[in-house]
This record gives sequence, C-alpha cells and structure tokens, in this order.
Amino acid sequence: MSDSTTARPVVLDVWCELQCPDCHAALEDLRTLRARFGDRLELRLRHFPLDKHKHAFTAAQAAEEATEQGKGWPYVEAVLERTEDLAARGEPVLLEVACELGLDAEEFDTALIDGRHILIVDADQAEGKAIGVTGTPTYVIGGERLDGGKSQEGLRARIEEIAERLLGEPTDTP
Repeated sequence: MSDSTTARPVVLDVWCELQCPDCHAALEDLRTLRARFGDRLELRLRHFPLDKHKHAFTAAQAAEEATEQGKGWPYVEAVLERTEDLAARGEPVLLEVACELGLDAEEFDTALIDGRHILIVDADQAEGKAIGVTGTPTYVIGGERLDGGKSQEGLRARIEEIAERLLGEPTDTP
C-alpha cells in the first residue's frame, strides 16, 4: 500500500449538465464518493449541456466562473439542487446561487455577459461527443465510461470498485 498523501488521486470525470434531472438524482452519489475517498478521488466536472435544456449552456459557464472564484463544487451542488427552479426561471437562479455562496456577483454577471468561459464548455462538449457521451450524467474512470443517463442503479458501487482497484485498496465485498 502506498501512502495516500503522496499517491496521485484517481480521476473521475463527471460529464454533467446543471439543468438535468438525472444529474440532480446523481448528486447524492457524488457526495458519497467525495466523502468516502476525499482527496484520493479527484472529481472533475465536465460540461455536456443538452439542447433540450435552454439554460444548461449558461449554467455551465456559470459553474466555470464559480470555479474561477474558488467555489466550483459548492456552486454545482447548489444549482443541481434547483434544477426545476433553473428550468422555470433561468439565469436569475444562477446569480442567486452565486450571491448565496458569497461569490463576486458583479464579476459573475460580467463573465456570463462576456462569454469568457464559452471555450471551456465547448471543448468539454466536443471531447464528450468524441468519447461517446450522449447524455448526462456520464462518468469516466480508469478508462471506463459509465452512462448514468439511463439509470444510476449500481453506478456508485461500480465507481467505488474501479477507484479501489486503481488506488490499490482492498474492496469491501465479502
């Protein structure tokens, strides 16, 4: 066993869309994975806004600005908690969440207007399409793609199994 403080974390790419009900449903699994693995598992938000959700592209840019201001995951989680509100009210919800988290609202608003994060969102979406992502959430860990858009059933356990193997940890299975 290697010292977990010096070992490189396992990367879990989470192809997500902040207006997606399935991503909202996956939030508890993501929280559980973060709690279980801590710094040994690096969750990377990858944007995959879907055309059917009209506020998803703006929400992805907002998440990038929140990351820029040091509160990426708290912002993502807070917006995912409000997918229905985001669908109904749009951009005001994104700004409300930014204010609630103490982000610089003026800078946040400017970022959404000037489009400074569009290239990141576009690049994520293009990469997602290139590796076969068709819906959200989709996870990639250890070279394996797991599609959560159809069902979350068993995915957390599969991610834990792969992460344990990659970290060289014994599994909890009897």
